[in-house]
Amino acid sequence: MENLIALVNRLQRACTALGDHGEESSLPTLWDALPTIAVVGGQSSGKSSVLESIVGKDFLPRGSGIVTRRPLVLQLHRIEEGREYAEFGHLPRKRFTDFAAVRKEIADETDRETGRSKQISSVPIYLSIYSPYVVNLTLIDLPGLTKVAVEGQPDSIVLDIENMVRSYIEKPNCIILAISPANQDLATSDAIKISREVDPKGERTFGVLTKIDLMDKGTDAVDMLEGKSYKLQFPWIGVVNRSQADINKNVDMIAARRREKEYFSSTPEYRHLANRMGSEHLGKVLSKHLESVIKSRIPGLQSLINKTIIELETELSRLGKPIATDAGGKLYMIMEICRSFDGNFKEHLDGVRPGGDKIYYVFDNQLPAALKRLQFDKQLSMDNVRKLITEADGYQPHLIAPEQGYRRLIESSIVSMKGPAEAAVDAVHAILKELIHKAISETAASSLSFLVAVRS
Repeated sequence: MENLIALVNRLQRACTALGDHGEESSLPTLWDALPTIAVVGGQSSGKSSVLESIVGKDFLPRGSGIVTRRPLVLQLHRIEEGREYAEFGHLPRKRFTDFAAVRKEIADETDRETGRSKQISSVPIYLSIYSPYVVNLTLIDLPGLTKVAVEGQPDSIVLDIENMVRSYIEKPNCIILAISPANQDLATSDAIKISREVDPKGERTFGVLTKIDLMDKGTDAVDMLEGKSYKLQFPWIGVVNRSQADINKNVDMIAARRREKEYFSSTPEYRHLANRMGSEHLGKVLSKHLESVIKSRIPGLQSLINKTIIELETELSRLGKPIATDAGGKLYMIMEICRSFDGNFKEHLDGVRPGGDKIYYVFDNQLPAALKRLQFDKQLSMDNVRKLITEADGYQPHLIAPEQGYRRLIESSIVSMKGPAEAAVDAVHAILKELIHKAISETAASSLSFLVAVRS
């Protein structure tokens, strides 16, 4: 069964390589059909700490405000032995064994997409982690829900994040991991609020309570963990993450998990729930559930893949067999297409095909008619001729008509013809563009027929 998650991981990587991110497309999207687990929570809900506890490594950027600004598709691969390492989808041949470098690369790759601003992007980052200490699992870490925009962010950031989260969790194949802090009222939980909107019966939502150890004295989370405060189909799971002091002291995950187990087993209120509490138990439950969901979806996935293959093969057969891959074959095909276009365009100009007569109409009718409408009788009147000659040469006797005056007379007449001439040029230009588009479409159709005929 563990191979099923690995299979889905490979399918997701194939979707990524093909540009299928679940967005609207003319082709069926396989990404939307693949079961996934989306991690949802408000800012400072402990979402990043939960993910790091499941992985057992410090690898996520930390800070104030919106730290996760792009979806992070986290694929965990269990290996039998060997050193732990990570690989990014955008750096497929580079292995990271230093998880501090992984944290830096996540931040850098986020900045490459969004710039050094506080904007968000829906383009995901793909990270695979290989370790003997993880379960086979795929999680999508989404930006934390927020209620107000901070400085440097647009006012729409609150709605933008909510819409991004909803676009993932509203899909029926998405399992929702709703992270809520126990030291806040569950009724105000951002994760529960949005998950209830898309999954009102709680059939695909797992509730996780963080910061149980930070609750006020005299209070506990027993009612929440037992599902009395808000009932889900699956039992609530409580976790105790590392404190900021632990993080600053570089307390390792093994010690943190041991302390987490001790907390639940030694605290009287939670002792009866200790066997189903903790981040290690959470990872195993999610892995097992994801396997069962994948198993139930296999027939549908096979059907979708087969249907898509048939549609693509039909489209390929309509386009014809592949063209030559060698340089000579490609050159021959290009020359044939150019000859075909040249012949089609020439036939349009010569009148064999329709369109060329429009150019003749411009020069034989449109331009002469426009020139006849010009007021040359005023331009060439005796008074105007006398005025131009006088302005050019002044009052002095001439044996012949002065050249400068004639030049002025001709130039003024040419200027008056500029408008009709430019209008004729524009009209011919538009006709030529139309004929070129026609010739291109006719060439594409004839070239396709030629390809089919040559290769059949």
